[in-house]
Amino acid sequence: MMRPILLILVVALGVLGVSSVFLVTETEYAIKFQLGRIVKTDYQPGIHIKLPFVNNVRKYDRRLLTLDTNAEQMLTSEQKFVAVDSFVKWHIVDVANFYTATQGNERVALDRLDSIVKDRIRNQIASRTLKQVISEQRVSTMQDITKAANAAAAGFGIEVVDVRIKAIELPDDVRESVFRRMAADRQKEANLYRFEGRESAERIRAGADREAQVILAEAQRDGQTLRGEGDARSTEIYAKAYGEDEEFYAFYRSLQAYGNAFGGSSDVMVLDPSSSFFEYFGSDSANQE
Repeated sequence: MMRPILLILVVALGVLGVSSVFLVTETEYAIKFQLGRIVKTDYQPGIHIKLPFVNNVRKYDRRLLTLDTNAEQMLTSEQKFVAVDSFVKWHIVDVANFYTATQGNERVALDRLDSIVKDRIRNQIASRTLKQVISEQRVSTMQDITKAANAAAAGFGIEVVDVRIKAIELPDDVRESVFRRMAADRQKEANLYRFEGRESAERIRAGADREAQVILAEAQRDGQTLRGEGDARSTEIYAKAYGEDEEFYAFYRSLQAYGNAFGGSSDVMVLDPSSSFFEYFGSDSANQE
């Protein structure tokens, strides 16, 4: 009879022992409640004691967390709609304040943080032009958003470490308009390069033609000079040969005349046999006789 009772007592003591301790890891915050009232929050990592049925403990993540927000349409200072997609890096710094502000519901905390961040992004986008948001002031815009969101979230026991804009998309009609304008600019730039290329080609071609004409003219001049010198030299040689042997020179000139007269296979010439053209032919015939 005593054995079952002892067994029940051992089990009960075991349950009480297990339920009277709790473990806090390095990545956790712990809040101990007593009848629904917070009694302690500053727990270090390790094993801690609580009173069963009197105290209860809730734990929250102390690591850096990420809130990935949905893209939302916003207006720039130029009244242009853009779709802004962002994410938030945050963590709990005051777990008691966090619990009080959100009733310990992380979903409530995320919804409030999402609203805070989007409001600050909307305010910053509305104060800047599209060009500033996309390129010129992108970094400073994110820094200003982070600072403003962190100040607003401090009342919830949350620190906003960083707000990053992942993408800024234009609406389809605006994107198409920007694309057409960019295509027109690129086409204009391409046409300018083509025009400059044709102009350079024409200039190079004209220079080459001018240089070719100069070279040809110089070659013709040099050729005429050499031809004139050759003719003068030839005339000098002929004159000298004529002066030394007039009879041979006359004979040579006759041979040239015969060659020019009968150069073709069908050349026919009708002359008087007593013509001076046959002077040397006649001399040869007389000598043979």
